[in-house]
Amino acid sequence: MATRLWRSLTHECQQSPALALSLTFLALVALLALAAPLLPYDAYKQDVLHRNALPSLAHWLGTDELGRDMVSRLAVGARVSLVVAVVSTLIAVSLGVMVGTISAYAGGRTDRLVMRFVDSMYAFPDTLFAILIASLVKGQLSGQVTGALEPLAALYRLSGGLLGVLLTLSLTSWLTTARLVRSQVMGLKHSEYVLSARLSGASHWRIIRAHILPNCLPVILVSASFVVPNAILLEAGLSFLGVGVDPPTPSWGTMIATGVKSIQAYPHLLLMPALAIGFSLLALNVGGDALRDRFDPALRGHGSV
Repeated sequence: MATRLWRSLTHECQQSPALALSLTFLALVALLALAAPLLPYDAYKQDVLHRNALPSLAHWLGTDELGRDMVSRLAVGARVSLVVAVVSTLIAVSLGVMVGTISAYAGGRTDRLVMRFVDSMYAFPDTLFAILIASLVKGQLSGQVTGALEPLAALYRLSGGLLGVLLTLSLTSWLTTARLVRSQVMGLKHSEYVLSARLSGASHWRIIRAHILPNCLPVILVSASFVVPNAILLEAGLSFLGVGVDPPTPSWGTMIATGVKSIQAYPHLLLMPALAIGFSLLALNVGGDALRDRFDPALRGHGSV
């Protein structure tokens, strides 16, 4: 199966140079994130004698206002973005699949209640809702906490605020997946093989696991292609506003927030993390378009690839 997947991916890259470039860029970002501990400069070490240094042979992308190497901080920021993209997408997509499947399979009043809740959640703008939840989580867990929330608060502080970002993105990114999966399950549950499984005495769980979810996989993958870039962008926005990852942990969003303060004198402090976010989102969108073209015949030939 792995060989077939590799051949399919190679064929898609040959058909689309843009897809090949985007996957190459994403692979380089992942490699940079993994290689962060091996870089010659510590992303947290301050050197005020060389602060705000311009790009040079010693510091390829310069240093920030505290003399910290920009390449090292971008690498650690890439690790933050990678963790956010993978973990929040897995949680959000899993939650959306569960809600959408239960809603469609149960039908009737359950379906109406669940979808009314989903529709009401859509009334809130994603960004504002994420800021609200992130602010509440940060306010509850960043201070002195006692009782049942104490272990969660300790984990929040240990993660440098990353736990709050993951909770926020997981709670705000599952709605689209729930809708897409519900629509797919509504059609699948009346198919002949599902009806045959019911007549043979198969349990509801077995029908969902063996007959419905495998046929929802293309829709789930397409949904994930929407969630990943949105998660990276929201994390950067939350960190920029001060309700995301806590300093001194490097994040592309916090680096942009720092760079804005000295954009006229030292534009590279803003330019480097902004380009990292921009090119990453572009690469993810190109890859997502290719994935949607691959699994949705109605979109084939109409993507941006």
